[in-house]
Amino acid sequence: MNEDNKNIYISSWLLLITFLIALIIIVGGLTRLTDSGLSITKWQLFSGFLPPLNNADWETYFNLYKEIPEFKIQNYAMTMNEFKIIFWWEWAHRFLGRLIGIFFLLPLIYFTIKLGFKNLKSLYLIFFLICFQGFIGWYMVSSGLENRLDVSHYRLAIHLLIAFFILSLILWDYLKLKDINLSHKKLKFFLPLIFLILVFCQIAVGAFVSGMDAGTIYNSWPLMGSSYFPDDNDFINMFALSAFSEPSLVQFYHRNLAYIILIYYIILVYKIYKNNLIRYFLPIKIIGLILIVQIILGIFTLLYGAQIYLASMHQITSIFLVSSSIYFLYLNSSSN
Repeated sequence: MNEDNKNIYISSWLLLITFLIALIIIVGGLTRLTDSGLSITKWQLFSGFLPPLNNADWETYFNLYKEIPEFKIQNYAMTMNEFKIIFWWEWAHRFLGRLIGIFFLLPLIYFTIKLGFKNLKSLYLIFFLICFQGFIGWYMVSSGLENRLDVSHYRLAIHLLIAFFILSLILWDYLKLKDINLSHKKLKFFLPLIFLILVFCQIAVGAFVSGMDAGTIYNSWPLMGSSYFPDDNDFINMFALSAFSEPSLVQFYHRNLAYIILIYYIILVYKIYKNNLIRYFLPIKIIGLILIVQIILGIFTLLYGAQIYLASMHQITSIFLVSSSIYFLYLNSSSN
């Protein structure tokens, strides 16, 4: 396998995995928005590959669901047809996870045979993270099976962050294979890195908002009700660790972190144009466009009480924001 063919094959494979990772993030978001995540109460690594094939299988899954607090307290009147709706979302999410594992492992073995382990070490790290992500997914689900109506928002945030971290690593390796010419005139490396870190922090806080249904309260903007700060809480509570378990404060963080990201973006634009970094003009404009769309979708998601389509589009935009931020960071890196 010559160098050109190697790069074409591996980059095409990584592009496919990137698409699948993006798809599972979207489906995972919809699984959360439809309250489907606890519909499958067992971790069936192999047997769960196939969905229920007959009425007896459906009854088994439904009876298992009836044993958890979400059904007993919240969904006690649920019918089998209603259960099937939430089941299919969770099954699709797990199925995609298995598909990603297979689609990553089999080509990885092939390329290892052809190229050797040494040349693919970074890809083995990604495979480890994909496997670890499966464990974290179950760790998240298990938090909602005994004493809670929902999964832990902390575990949900970890699960989502790892997904975006995997996406970022794959994109980085893909960009390395594309052999992009890097600019000689650059920003200081930490500047775009801080932007990416802020975006990841916002994703984590967004997971808190989703996990606690915090988007269904204070459905007004720019004020939270009649004031800038939520009136059901005290300002001093913002600085306590327990603040991340307070829905109104988490929504407050999410709003204001968006403003901070926007201000930091404007600073980046200023530095790029001040130093005439022409190579960065288009990437920073793309990031700006995505950022504005993301903020507008966030506002409308709030105004309409986390309506499912708006909330999903808000999350989908975050995939584009992270991807464009990774490209910007790579473009500003010192070497390939």
